[in-house]
Amino acid sequence: MEENLIPENDTPRESSANQNARQGDENTSSNKSSYRKSHYYNRRRKFYNNRQTQQPQSSSSNRTSFKKISIVLPLYNEEESINPLANEIRKVLRAAEVSFEVIFVDDGSTDKSLKVIKDICRQDRRFKYISFRKNYGKSAALQIGFKNVTGEAVITMDADLQDDPNEIPSLLKKLEEGFDLVSGWKKKRHDPFIKKISSRFFNFVTRLMTGIKIHDFNCGLKAYRKEVTDSVKVYGELHRYVPVLADWEGFSVSEIVVKHHPRRYGKTKFGISRFFKGFVDLITVVFSTRYIKRPMHFFGFLGAFSFIVGLIVNGYLTYDWIMGKALSNRPMLFLGMLLIIVGVQFFSVGLLGEMLVHNSMDDKEYIIKDKG
Repeated sequence: MEENLIPENDTPRESSANQNARQGDENTSSNKSSYRKSHYYNRRRKFYNNRQTQQPQSSSSNRTSFKKISIVLPLYNEEESINPLANEIRKVLRAAEVSFEVIFVDDGSTDKSLKVIKDICRQDRRFKYISFRKNYGKSAALQIGFKNVTGEAVITMDADLQDDPNEIPSLLKKLEEGFDLVSGWKKKRHDPFIKKISSRFFNFVTRLMTGIKIHDFNCGLKAYRKEVTDSVKVYGELHRYVPVLADWEGFSVSEIVVKHHPRRYGKTKFGISRFFKGFVDLITVVFSTRYIKRPMHFFGFLGAFSFIVGLIVNGYLTYDWIMGKALSNRPMLFLGMLLIIVGVQFFSVGLLGEMLVHNSMDDKEYIIKDKG
């Protein structure tokens, strides 16, 4: 019985129809794979919006003189954004050829954010985390993060992927020019209309009242020298005013334009209540930075103004009384008396404040830049 043997080096020939079908399947599969790959990177490119060449910057342009960088990431319910952000931070700092640490501060998230963070920290020891038992706010998260950093320079940014990690080298280069704090300026914002308008008004009033000429006080993307994070105390809702607090401590403040991206996951934590809280906190900051060590300058001015206006009003009424006019139906008499009493009270509060400041004076409160 004969056997039909096929030589080792020969293969059965396929019919032209089968070859065309197989080639068509391969082309379809290749096109699908190419589409997926292209679609994925196009999506990344759309978000990160790299430079015009769409090529990663050379490592020499990203290098920094700082030996170690600390990145503080306060977050609340951002489970979908954490992994993409961590990957992009690795890529940017790998090009900068610098040692770094990333500290996630979970502000009492109720989603799977903490689980995602723990997975990242197990895989990469450069990533650490601190988790609050409940939501304390961004200021508390930043303050705890500042206490745990070990790098010479500190970067803060939001974890919602709206801040671009590719701006980190630019912030560090601005620090190297001699500034102590560099704030990002989201010149082109991708936020709801009401948030844009309220932010512009808020920044305008803050510039007017503090005298600090930067455009975006509340931008989460900032760079600090460690001396700043060691000296500035952030509490309540004062994270919006870190540049003001740093300026009052004698640190130099600057800003650069940074990219701002649309939110990809979740929803904004901005509410109308934060708008009003911001202005209440602005009054707190202005008082605590300008008058906390000289309360009489604040209360004394208000007291003197009220007292003088009260004297003028009552002096005018006294003249009318001398001229024979009755004062029984003159409400201005009570206004003048009230202004004089309020003026005396303001003076009293100022004097009590001065006594408290005098008794609590301590040399440790002064920040020494250098010593010979």
